[in-house]
Amino acid sequence: MKINDNMLSATEKAIFALRSLYRSRGYSQYKMSKFEEYDLYAENKNFLVSDSIITFTGMGGKLMALKPDVTLSIVKSTNDAEGTVNKVYYNENVYRAKGGDRDFGEIMQAGLECIGEIDDYSLSEVLMLAAQSLGMISEDFVLDISHLGIVAEAIDILGVTVSGRAQILSAIADKNLHSALAVCSEEGVEEEKTKLLRALITCYGEPEKVLSELDPLLSDGNGRAAAEELKRLFLMLGNSVPRDKIRIDFSVAGDMNYYSGIVMSGFIRGISKSVLSGGQYDNLLRKMGRRSGAVGFALYLDLLEELEVDREEYDVDALIIYDENTDICALRNAADRLSAQGMSVTAQKNIPEKMRYKQLMKITESGVEIIEGHA
Repeated sequence: MKINDNMLSATEKAIFALRSLYRSRGYSQYKMSKFEEYDLYAENKNFLVSDSIITFTGMGGKLMALKPDVTLSIVKSTNDAEGTVNKVYYNENVYRAKGGDRDFGEIMQAGLECIGEIDDYSLSEVLMLAAQSLGMISEDFVLDISHLGIVAEAIDILGVTVSGRAQILSAIADKNLHSALAVCSEEGVEEEKTKLLRALITCYGEPEKVLSELDPLLSDGNGRAAAEELKRLFLMLGNSVPRDKIRIDFSVAGDMNYYSGIVMSGFIRGISKSVLSGGQYDNLLRKMGRRSGAVGFALYLDLLEELEVDREEYDVDALIIYDENTDICALRNAADRLSAQGMSVTAQKNIPEKMRYKQLMKITESGVEIIEGHA
């Protein structure tokens, strides 16, 4: 039987579409085992979305982990190579605590990683693929982009303590200007030095507009270099992504011990949480003794279940009722015909309790008779 799009869930459609998209740009599929040595994750817990890891002792006595992350495994499997990049995509299930839950869950992810000599082309390609990935799921999406080089300059200007830096970074992520300024006040920061910080927390929107507002506030150091990089990347995107789908939002942040440069977060109307996250994680590779740069993103496909409301109005399109006198061949032929038309169909001797169906049918001598529903 040929697969009909109407028979696929939003998640299944996304997997097929994303696989085709990534392959079209030369990304090869990465497959990982369910188990990795625990040390890999223990040494980089701050990089993980959740530091709760399912562990067990392997046959050889080593402590093993049920995979909580794909990126670390990909980094471990690659080598530094001058002038080249390793481009891989994946579709994997990871196991970790889900959101605020205490229990572990299985989380379906798809995404890609680009590891090696990262340049403007590599960055612009990953941004383009991130936006196009969202667009393949829904036309109603937004990709928010930030640059930690600008965020770092805003915090460096303040001259606050290590604790103050952490609190201010958290306030930027929460878009909480009051909290950020309270930290500055406690640490005796002059109001003049908070201008860039204020702008980062309050600015949001179309890239050219936001960058023009920030321009007078940036020094000739890392912040301006980061802004210029953003301008180049947005220019390189050209018409590959609708301009109204890209926004600058400095609340998109990550642990600066691991992330550097571009960071991103993607949203789709109808889904309450971010469905895509990623960015550059050069600092992670430095921590692992690597020279390469790295950029990538992950899509949380389990969240697409929130788009399935319309599909879940019915459990099945057609329910065929039969009994011991029914011609089984005629029943089978009727089910095959309906299925070939793209309908989901089940045959039962009695109507299952709580089953929701569009049409209720039965087999007669003249064919299939609709008892309930519309032809």
